Amino acid sequence: MSRGVIQPSQQKLAEKLTILNDRGIGMLTRVYNIKKACGDPKAKPSYLVDKNLESAVKFIVRKFPAVETRNNNQQLAQLQKEKSEILKNLALYYFTFVDVMEFKDHVCELLNTIDACQVFFDITVNFDLTRNYLDLVVTYTTLMMLLSRIEERKAIIGLYNYAHEMTHGASDREYPRLGQMIVDYENPLKKMMEEFVPHAKSLSDALISLQMVYPRRNLSADQWRNAQLLSLISAPSTMLNPAQSDTMPCEYLSLDTMEKWIVFGFILCHAVLNSDAAALSLWKLALQSSSCLCLFRDEVFHIHKAGSCKFVWFDIPQAVLMLCFFLSGSMHRERRKFLRSALKELATVLADQPGLLGPKALFVFMALSFARDEIIWLLRHADNIQKKSTDDFIDKHIAELIFYMEELRAHVRKYGPVMQRYYVQYLSGFDAVVLNELVQNLSVCPEDESIIMSSFVNTMTSLSVKQVEDGDVFDFRGMRLDWFRLQAYTSVSKASLGIADHRELGKMMNTIIFHTKMVDSLVEMLVETSDLSIFCFYSRAFEKMFQQCLELPSQSRHSICFPLLCTHFMSCTHELCPEERHHIGDRSLSLCNMFLDEMAKQARNLITDICTEQCTLSDQLLPKHCAKTISQAVNKKSKKATGKKGEPEREKPGVESMRKNRLLVTNLDKLHTALSELCFSINYVPNMVVWEHTFTPREYLTSHLEIRFTKSIVGMTMYNQATQEIAKPSELLTSVRAYMTVLQSIENYVTIDITRVFNNVLLQQTQHLDSHGEPTITSLYTNWYLETLLRQVSNGHIAYFPAMKAFVNLPTENELTFNAEEYSDISEMRSLSELLGPYGMKFLSESLMWHISSQVAELKKLVVDNVEVLTQMRTSFDKPDHMAALFKKLTSVDSVLKRMTIIGVILSFRSLAQEALRDVLSCHIPFLVSSVEDFKDHIPRETDMKVAMNVYELSSAAGLPCEIDPALVVALSSQKSENISPEEEYKIACLLMVFVAVSMPTLASNVMSQYSPAIEGHCNNIHCLAKAINQIAAALFTIHKGSIEDRLKEFLALASSSLLKIGQETDKMTTRNRESVYLLLDMIVQESPFLTMDLLESCFPYVLLRNAYHAVYKQSISANA
Repeated sequence: MSRGVIQPSQQKLAEKLTILNDRGIGMLTRVYNIKKACGDPKAKPSYLVDKNLESAVKFIVRKFPAVETRNNNQQLAQLQKEKSEILKNLALYYFTFVDVMEFKDHVCELLNTIDACQVFFDITVNFDLTRNYLDLVVTYTTLMMLLSRIEERKAIIGLYNYAHEMTHGASDREYPRLGQMIVDYENPLKKMMEEFVPHAKSLSDALISLQMVYPRRNLSADQWRNAQLLSLISAPSTMLNPAQSDTMPCEYLSLDTMEKWIVFGFILCHAVLNSDAAALSLWKLALQSSSCLCLFRDEVFHIHKAGSCKFVWFDIPQAVLMLCFFLSGSMHRERRKFLRSALKELATVLADQPGLLGPKALFVFMALSFARDEIIWLLRHADNIQKKSTDDFIDKHIAELIFYMEELRAHVRKYGPVMQRYYVQYLSGFDAVVLNELVQNLSVCPEDESIIMSSFVNTMTSLSVKQVEDGDVFDFRGMRLDWFRLQAYTSVSKASLGIADHRELGKMMNTIIFHTKMVDSLVEMLVETSDLSIFCFYSRAFEKMFQQCLELPSQSRHSICFPLLCTHFMSCTHELCPEERHHIGDRSLSLCNMFLDEMAKQARNLITDICTEQCTLSDQLLPKHCAKTISQAVNKKSKKATGKKGEPEREKPGVESMRKNRLLVTNLDKLHTALSELCFSINYVPNMVVWEHTFTPREYLTSHLEIRFTKSIVGMTMYNQATQEIAKPSELLTSVRAYMTVLQSIENYVTIDITRVFNNVLLQQTQHLDSHGEPTITSLYTNWYLETLLRQVSNGHIAYFPAMKAFVNLPTENELTFNAEEYSDISEMRSLSELLGPYGMKFLSESLMWHISSQVAELKKLVVDNVEVLTQMRTSFDKPDHMAALFKKLTSVDSVLKRMTIIGVILSFRSLAQEALRDVLSCHIPFLVSSVEDFKDHIPRETDMKVAMNVYELSSAAGLPCEIDPALVVALSSQKSENISPEEEYKIACLLMVFVAVSMPTLASNVMSQYSPAIEGHCNNIHCLAKAINQIAAALFTIHKGSIEDRLKEFLALASSSLLKIGQETDKMTTRNRESVYLLLDMIVQESPFLTMDLLESCFPYVLLRNAYHAVYKQSISANA
């Protein structure tokens, strides 16, 4: 604006207020960080704690601000050595204090200019001017108070200046003024009260204008309730009418901010309290509301502490103030209670009808501002009041209030375009017209003011809905700054157009400014009215509130508000203090991570408890528990008296579901309720961005469920290494299925892919170790079956019963701690296959094969020891006498048979496992299994062995039996013998078969070799030799590329010749179980895919086999009789 003479009214008040307020916040941030650094022993400048500099620091502080470098060389000698480092490291601190001094100079200059201009202040008319003026006064006051709280300020400034003088030969040019300022502001309030004597008129006018706003805002909850504040549905007929007020920006102005204005303002110009009743009324009302005010972040000013500023409380006794304050605790509690219901109603209505965000936007920002004030009040007082009533200063429902705030914020962000559309039309269709009329009706309107207001009208008239639809970016910051300038120009005493005389214009423009913010500054409005970044500086209280929220099941659904609050933290940073961004960012990340982790842990624990309950219920349905019920039923039928008189009848499974009363709540009901509440919170947002990091709450839950499911599965095996006890596979499978059923139900609460959890966990359980290197059920069961069950078989305590397809305990002196049949029958093996899957069963097979290969290695050593005798026997089977002589030269005959029997037992167990796997896969993937089976059955005989082995490997993985066991071939081919040629290896393999064949007759002398028709086998497991001989022969001669059929024919010839010889024996001890051993030949042929009964008939008369079967069956009948 061009004017002839530069008047005080053109001192750019608006621009200076804007810049100084922003700079003031920046300075507060820097001074705050210096104070915190000096208060932390780890962050404090090392020179302040250095023992070598201790005397120098004390000397500097004692003499401050004087500088005496002469005659003090002894005390300052160490300082001379460190001067360059001191200059370098204390520069940031020192020049921050210099910046504070310069800021003070600029503020004082601006306050003098405002006084000279006799500016008119009224918060309801020139809102921006009044607010910025009061903000500047309070920022200046709090800055000087905060500066005075840095105990090391003299040491830092003095140390820097002494180092500067030692380096440059003179003090820093800013030091004299800076040192004097530090001394002057030892008692900042006292000094500032003297400073503000000339500014009392302007300051008191601005404060007294709050009498139209502050009392109306500082009402009780009952008054709010009676006025139906913030309710959209209290008057349905006016629901679509825009929310209007003559003081729009004052409606959502922070109560906390106003109280700081009033308290600090009247402290600085306390004389007005004696002369103005309105001022005294505001003062008393503010003092009754709070005991401490926020200086900056977590730094507070205790206004009720005796002696803090005695000359201010002259009219109100301290006891009365404290009584009023403690009564205010209940007032704030009731306000929070009202706001919880009001915000819930508001959020619910707006979620259903987001279009109401247009006309009722003011209600939303009022609600956010009111709630933020109450939350900050509670946070500040709960942390700073010593004597506190539990009810008033501990609010277990605070999370609910924060949650509804976040819900309203989410509505504003989500439906921003709806609000833009509404207010663009409002500005162009109504505000522009009304403002134009007001301008036209002005009696006096200077040219420059007219140009500005005409530009307002033109800007609003040019707006259209199409701009919103096209996604145009709106920017009304220039218009708002012009209005701020206009307020400054029209508020000075000699203005041609005085805003004091045209209040309607001021109120209309304040309303228009609010409407423009609804179009282009929604995010800034959310920060202004609902920013809770202060929680960043109350970490302990923040975490305590979170824990209280989780402990209360009814509040856990609101726990997501705590990680959401971490998204606010970065808004408290300032560009003048960039170094704190990383610190605050890291704190926001760590807190957010901790909250989400704790929520997921809580949900995981609830799910685990539910799973435990369900597993218990599922366990009740196991077949083993029905014995008692059957026994009771039989006793009732036979009318036998029960063992104990008056024994209560056992509850049947399912009685827990019978309810006599709907109000009856079981533990499971409570767990489900708590889980649904917590899962609502976890599922509330898909993700959140904290300091450019994206957090996904559901992934935390998924991760914890995976870890817990893994531990639970392994835990449910109940494996005890000391006693070698383990859960039966069928029982574990029942428990796992119950667990999985519960986990599947989680999808009803949270949008997570529980199938992914199952895949990750159950697939890991099919491996030897999981992703954390911990043992899995595959390794536990593999070890147990190998080291416990099969070891007891080789010890003679357990036998394999082919008729039952199970391993069964034998009656022995030392009873086993487990029943083998309960772990190895077909149902248990199927359960094991379900649990371990094809991968786990493959690992089990490989472990079994490793044991077989170690036995084969020992057998080969025995063959090598007897190689000459065996070579002769191989060609002399038709010479009985020579064979008998050679047989006597053999050593370790029993060891060979025992090791072959062990191999047979292991292979029998494997065949059970494979059969169970085939049954399981046939249920799950019948078409795939049938395709593999068809593929295996139709391999042409002329197919290359490598190709055939690949097919066999595929078939074996599906549980199908193969002519040649690929796993056994791999295990045996991995054996490497040093200094032995392939031809020699082949010879050893042939002689091994010879050794077994010629050793078989010795089995007839063993008492345990008797065949039992009931079990279709022998009690010493020699019937397993049939499987061992066939499988070992097939594997060995596949490896050595020999003819399996020819070698088995050779074996059959040798074995039959040897067995026919015992038919001529007369010694009853030697031939006691001759018939039982004869049957082994039949079993070998039946088991073999390479031998036929015709071939056996040519070697061994069938009549002998028939007579052998007749004899053993007859013997069995007589034994049973």
